[in-house]
Amino acid sequence: MKSDSLDLARARAETPAVRNVLHFNNAGSALMPDPVHQAVLGHLQREAEIGGYEAHDEAIPRLEAMYASLARLVNAAPDEIAFVENATRAWDMAFYSLPLKAGDRILTAEAEYASNVIAYLQAAKHRGVILDVVPSDPEGAIDVAALERMIDANVKLIAITHVPSQGGLINPAEEVGRIARKHGIPYLLDACQSVGQLPLDVEALGCDMLSATGRKFLRGPRGTGFLYVRRALVEKLEPVFLDLHAATWISEREYTIAPDAKRFENWESFVAGRLGLGAAADYAMGFGLEAIAAHNRHLAAQLRAGLEDIPGIKVHDRGREKSAIVTFGHPHLDAETIKQRLRAQGIHTSTSSPDYARFDLGRRKLPPIVRASPHYYNDESEIERFLGAIRAL
Repeated sequence: MKSDSLDLARARAETPAVRNVLHFNNAGSALMPDPVHQAVLGHLQREAEIGGYEAHDEAIPRLEAMYASLARLVNAAPDEIAFVENATRAWDMAFYSLPLKAGDRILTAEAEYASNVIAYLQAAKHRGVILDVVPSDPEGAIDVAALERMIDANVKLIAITHVPSQGGLINPAEEVGRIARKHGIPYLLDACQSVGQLPLDVEALGCDMLSATGRKFLRGPRGTGFLYVRRALVEKLEPVFLDLHAATWISEREYTIAPDAKRFENWESFVAGRLGLGAAADYAMGFGLEAIAAHNRHLAAQLRAGLEDIPGIKVHDRGREKSAIVTFGHPHLDAETIKQRLRAQGIHTSTSSPDYARFDLGRRKLPPIVRASPHYYNDESEIERFLGAIRAL
């Protein structure tokens, strides 16, 4: 069911680009709403007028408010939040700070994203860490019973992607969190595609670390992301990279690390983007993440049903619970051709390649597939227009 509480008219009015494009590429980079756009432009204008350092000093209260906004978004404390330039770097700062050594095991899911798997493989190559992939259940999500059976004293990390960028499924992150807490194992959750699309509560999820981006469903600017690290874990982790922001040089041969999550940051950052990211978090919470999720489920279900009714089109989504990421293939046209033909009509999609998810798409022997990802500023008429364009192919 779509949400009756979501103010769709306002969402569309504050997203003027919807008058020109049909944007179903929110899993790639969403359209920024006016308040986010203005937050970024306003600060860039001040930098042009008075200088970068001076504009930064002027914006300090709003920059500090960003931490509180992101904390509210995921039900954390502000000192557990670090601003990082993108979700991959946020995830890296958490992962590479873990003191993993030879013989330690990492458990991950079949739907894991390429960047994360590459990091696991690098740790295996250089540190002797062991990567084990938990099998999927019949619907494609991580099999939580299999996960628990695979746990032993050598498991030092459980790390999964909440909403994979391909295939539509939502992994049972809360169930994974309960298992991780039961066994006292650190739990790293990649929320790149779930932040801004679904309600997130780090206490309910049970994760110790969570990485997220600004540009996707949160509708923030590119070049922005954040990292949550549970307070009890922060003091146990020393980031691989430190600078004079993350640490303080207290004597010629000594330094101290920031006591909170800011130890994962660095001094130089996209200040306008930080303000835009905070504005994006406030904007999403103003609509309500439950209402956003309900509207997204409705649109995605309508889109999947319509695609399945088109002869020859194969929907490739999996999972008992599905996200707003809809993937499909055409019997005669490759994914890139479809993407470009749609873009020529002002319809935006993306593609997912097997080398982004070899444990999933590779094992399913799928070619690159089309990825359409509607969001809460999209409406039913756009679903119908999209389906008409696919039929016309």
